[in-house]
Amino acid sequence: MTSHTPARFCFELQIKPELLDEYIARHTPVWPEMLAEIAAAGRRNYSLFLAEGGRLVGYYETDDDVAAQAYLAQSEVAARWEAEMGKFFVDLAGRPDQAATPLTEIFNLHDQLAAAGDAPTEEGTAS
Repeated sequence: MTSHTPARFCFELQIKPELLDEYIARHTPVWPEMLAEIAAAGRRNYSLFLAEGGRLVGYYETDDDVAAQAYLAQSEVAARWEAEMGKFFVDLAGRPDQAATPLTEIFNLHDQLAAAGDAPTEEGTAS
């Protein structure tokens, strides 16, 4: 049996320090219709992490990021959400979901274990 590993994407943005509390409040919770659009775009396992000073790091997985980006670019709900979120970020040209700085993955445990023939299976044991 072959398994498909989705592509992983990570990005960062800088939140204006004076707006951190409001930014957090806007994400607890995110609009239900925006959550549905993210899922419909094909993004999974989506998380945002906040570091000291307002550094925001996001992560998600998808099978086709070009299609996911295109879907969200055409979404009226996403356009409204991103228009509201734009004010929170430092030096951002464009919509936050399309202007974030991508980060390059340099290590992934699962991938390296798989390459070594030691990747854990879904049951948690090595294959």
